[in-house]
Amino acid sequence: MIPQDRLHKLLDRFEAVQSEMNANVSRERFVALSREFAELSPVAAAVRQLQAAEAAREEARALLSDKEMAEIAREELDRIDAELPALEREMQLMLLPKDAADERNVILEVRAGTGGDEAALFAGDLFRMYERYAQKQGWKVELISASEGEVGGYKEIVAEISGKGVFARLKFESGVHRVQRVPATEAGGRIHTSAATVAVLPEPEDVDVEIEDKDLRIDVYRASGAGGQHVNKTESAVRITHLPTGIVVAQQDEKSQHKNKARAMQILRARIYEAERERIHRERAADRKGQVGSGDRSERIRTYNFPQSRVTDHRINLTLHKLDQVLEGEALDEIISALIAEDQAERLAALGEEA
Repeated sequence: MIPQDRLHKLLDRFEAVQSEMNANVSRERFVALSREFAELSPVAAAVRQLQAAEAAREEARALLSDKEMAEIAREELDRIDAELPALEREMQLMLLPKDAADERNVILEVRAGTGGDEAALFAGDLFRMYERYAQKQGWKVELISASEGEVGGYKEIVAEISGKGVFARLKFESGVHRVQRVPATEAGGRIHTSAATVAVLPEPEDVDVEIEDKDLRIDVYRASGAGGQHVNKTESAVRITHLPTGIVVAQQDEKSQHKNKARAMQILRARIYEAERERIHRERAADRKGQVGSGDRSERIRTYNFPQSRVTDHRINLTLHKLDQVLEGEALDEIISALIAEDQAERLAALGEEA
């Protein structure tokens, strides 16, 4: 059961925000209130829907003693009792503690792992999958840096994905993705296994990560292309080392040293922010095992098997025989939605245990 006093407090807060928005407040305060109003609106609507259903149930129960209305009341009571569990579950999901980063944009990093050229080709397939998925969601994808493979694909590719709720949808994609297929270069038709690593980092706001100049070592050098050829004669490439954590970011895709430094700092901030989030997560979940959202990028999370046209997510034992549709970004949402549902179920169960 959901505590009624909590529901009343939510409605009181929603009405208070509405009232304050109609008052003469500063622009900054209005922006903050608007954000809170947008977050509370669907919750308030769900609370009112649940309360209306509970009130209707009480009215139907009261009519059971009326001989003329008893049959109608019983039908109404059966209908409401069938609807209430779904309304209560929806309310419980809305009241789950939210990940503060869910609405953030993300830095997506895809790197070739074991498997040489085939791993680079697979990294390219994965990046295009996320790119197509982002387009279907109405998100914007902006390339930050890319290192191409010898025969295609990418040794490493980094991009920013921006839009509504990007991290909430993509945060369970971090980990090792494995592919099983016959490489185009394989004359014998043997199936090879290779892998690529995906990292999804929520972009922090300025207040989230404080980086002091004294904690940075910044090196500049000439950017080079394939085969070590210099692509320009100035020292435009930038390598930034964050001394307290040892995190290193190098950027050379832009011709301007200033732009490369800005890009490197963007990635550095995201990596520091995510490292701190992971530390806090480990502390809070030390006594829980097998979590969907472990965020461990060394964990094998998914296998893409081409001969069987099969995609298997090992965390939730979900298999789809829709490999082409997944790689096109069309069926990827089925996997993502299942992962989110599993995470919600785990968190609801954890709350029940605490209660």
